Amino acid sequence: MSYTRVKICGITRVEDALACAEAGVDAIGLVFVGASKRAVDTNQALTICRALPPFIQKIGLFMDAESARVEDVLDAVPLDCLQFHGNESPNDCQRYGRPWIKALAMKQGAVPFETYGAADALLLDSHAPGQLGGSGEIFDWSTVPKLSRPWILAGGLAPDNVARAIERLQPPAVDVSSGVETAPGIKNGNLINQFMKAIRNG
Repeated sequence: MSYTRVKICGITRVEDALACAEAGVDAIGLVFVGASKRAVDTNQALTICRALPPFIQKIGLFMDAESARVEDVLDAVPLDCLQFHGNESPNDCQRYGRPWIKALAMKQGAVPFETYGAADALLLDSHAPGQLGGSGEIFDWSTVPKLSRPWILAGGLAPDNVARAIERLQPPAVDVSSGVETAPGIKNGNLINQFMKAIRNG
């Protein structure tokens, strides 16, 4: 039986990062988008990263950021991977020499799957174009094509629906944010554990 990898996004506190680690989460997401309610600065992000045990991936989220901004974050925070949510071109995404994920807005008409063939993974999210995600909304899962490359399911996942999503779509990985929160950026340890239990049981 294959294992579905899990990323919990929008981590803003050390205690939440540690709750993720204790629950067996594979990766955390740190949001470097000022307009987001889950945004962190480099000092917060560094403190969170230093508190984590080994082998948990730290992924930095950006949206249409200036290259100097991304470089400044990379100089200050030990990120393992970058995730882009804006209108970045493939060249914009791969210029930093790090593994990268491109988030694709599944609410738009023509989703540019082939444009980002160089991405290490595609993240299929429920947000509309120009938005970051974390809305808690599910998109129409029937629109997910057969993908021959690594991909991640996001958008409205929670303890009560993630097992069904995995059974139906068999994604290599899932990404959750609002589904394990009590408020934007404030994770709930019980919901994290329920989410992980649902995946294991499913």
